[in-house]
Order: sequence, then C-alpha cells, then structure tokens
Amino acid sequence: DAHAKLVSGSEDFAYMLQEKPGCYILIGGGQADEGQESVPFCHNPHYDFNDDIIALGASYWVELAKYYLSRPVD
Repeated sequence: DAHAKLVSGSEDFAYMLQEKPGCYILIGGGQADEGQESVPFCHNPHYDFNDDIIALGASYWVELAKYYLSRPVD
C-alpha cells in the first residue's frame, strides 16, 4: 500500500546487520479492527496472526530463493 504508515523496526536486528548484510521486510497482517489505529505488532499482547497471509509469506521466500539460485556463481 502506497499509503502505509512508516515504522521503525527494531529488535536486535541491527546487531545482525553489523555481521552480515541483510534487510528487514514487513508483509503486513491485514487491516486494523474498527476503533484501532493500527494492527498490533507481534510482541503486543493483542497481536493476532493473520493465517490468510501464510501462503503469501511462503511464496515470497520461494521466489527469493529461486532468484538467488538462478544467479551466476562468482
């Protein structure tokens, strides 16, 4: 969504990136419930994983692996 709010992901991922290059992605868990400003993140006690996005997340990793494995070896 081009109108999604920006978030600053955190956790300890920055420490991992000091050792190896990488990135952090957000797939999105769906729409906020009525009266909510946003969908709670996974460390929030009100977080409810959206099972409908499992296929989307899995296909993302499959396509990423296919792309990576199709590249010429240096």
